[in-house]
Amino acid sequence: MRFHANFLYLRTMNRHVLVFLLISLLNSLAGYSQNRNNIWCFGDSSGIDFGTVPNPVTFRSSVVSRGSCVSVADTIGNLVFYAFTSTFSSDSSTVVMNSTNQTLQNSQSIIGSSLYNELVIVPNPNLVDSYYLFCGSVTDPIPKGFFYSKIDMTLNGGLGAVVQKNVRLNSFRNGDCVTAIKHGNGRDWWVFSKYSNFNGSSFNRFYIYLVTQDSVHTPIIQNMNDAFDIDFQKIIFNSDGTKFMQISTVGLMQQFDFDRCTGIISNPVIIFPELNQSIHGRNFWTGAYSADDSKFYAATQIFSVSINPTSRLFQFDLTAPNIAASIDTLWEIQYPAQCGTLRLAPDKKIYFSTFYDFGFPGYPYPDTAYNLYNSNLSVINYPDSAGIACGFVPHGFSLGGFRAYYGLPNNPKYDLGPLVGSGCDTITAISETHYVPATNLYVYHDSKWEIAFVNAKNLKGKTGILICYDIQGREIFKEAWQTTNGYYTKDLATHSFSPGIYVVQLITDKEKLCQKFVVD
Repeated sequence: MRFHANFLYLRTMNRHVLVFLLISLLNSLAGYSQNRNNIWCFGDSSGIDFGTVPNPVTFRSSVVSRGSCVSVADTIGNLVFYAFTSTFSSDSSTVVMNSTNQTLQNSQSIIGSSLYNELVIVPNPNLVDSYYLFCGSVTDPIPKGFFYSKIDMTLNGGLGAVVQKNVRLNSFRNGDCVTAIKHGNGRDWWVFSKYSNFNGSSFNRFYIYLVTQDSVHTPIIQNMNDAFDIDFQKIIFNSDGTKFMQISTVGLMQQFDFDRCTGIISNPVIIFPELNQSIHGRNFWTGAYSADDSKFYAATQIFSVSINPTSRLFQFDLTAPNIAASIDTLWEIQYPAQCGTLRLAPDKKIYFSTFYDFGFPGYPYPDTAYNLYNSNLSVINYPDSAGIACGFVPHGFSLGGFRAYYGLPNNPKYDLGPLVGSGCDTITAISETHYVPATNLYVYHDSKWEIAFVNAKNLKGKTGILICYDIQGREIFKEAWQTTNGYYTKDLATHSFSPGIYVVQLITDKEKLCQKFVVD
């Protein structure tokens, strides 16, 4: 009995030790992985390392850009590479630099233009040392579109090289609001671009690309409410990626719900409709959520010095019954100083750049042009707190002798985890197991008729099976079929389908064809 009791005691103790070790391991891994946004490279040679908590340190980078810039660190906070749009050449391009501040191998002539949120870096899911660099070309006279380049950091002695360059995803003028958010499975990614209605159309069209291991899929295209953006708009995600704010320089501010499992946008809540920015002064330029998502900060930009030479920083209470009425003006600056970019940093503070116009051409700055505005960042020390308690300090963070323009890094939430309890860790399974896009299978869904029109041609088999899967990988529909001279057609009723992404699969003994469609 004593031996049995001792055995039970030891076994119980071993369980406790095992649980403790597992918890310790998980905690250490969680802490280990929260470093990929630690390095910021921006402005004129500016760099910040947030790995030295609670006191970030500055360093010299090779960035010289007024706007678009991105960077990524590894899981222990060491810089991997960074990129920025070059604004001083006749043919605008994207410059990519490795961790030694040298040009990344084979990165010449990557497309880019001269605005502010045109770049985003996305790690290749499940592949260490592999990355996508997405670039939107906004201001070219003939729009080039939206592109990605692929980077393999195992090459060139670990300093990396571009292995695919300028793969085009669309060919229209894109809005200045490229961004990315992790899929609900915590592994894959959604990358956002937007149609720019610069030429007069008013539809608010989002293009949402799913990125899985080594694949960028056909976009989910959603038209929401009307929004005339004249290129300048921003998309800012909250802390868990389930909501985002869309703001524009013509006064629009609206918040959407986002389903990280399906990639579907819904429930637009308009806080401010579009108005004439020269009258109301709310030409929203940049924004950031506080860490607890209770506050939203927005800053305005100057577009007419003679009419409205004032830039402003606002705070909004997202818990208020009337968010628009909760507006609190924290700061005003007068031209030639101008608001730059707001970014929530790894230390949970919000940093804010300002640009100073020293006269034509405005950038690059003259070598001797240093002042309070371009040599420092302003800081919101306690963004979750209301009003003056947020601890806003103008010019409160010195850049250590380097300078800022408008831009701060457009880094996504690299370390965002899975959407706990969502059960959506299946779209990758669909993508990898069921989904290899076919060029001879076409699926068009008509939401009014509630029918998915399935058509195939040049089929190799004469008989087969049609299967439709939902986002959870569940079989929704299955039917045997027969070809007619290599053709197949099916009107698949979807009136009982819930909104979301679906995969159609045609299987014969000789081939397997797949395509996606969306029920909205």
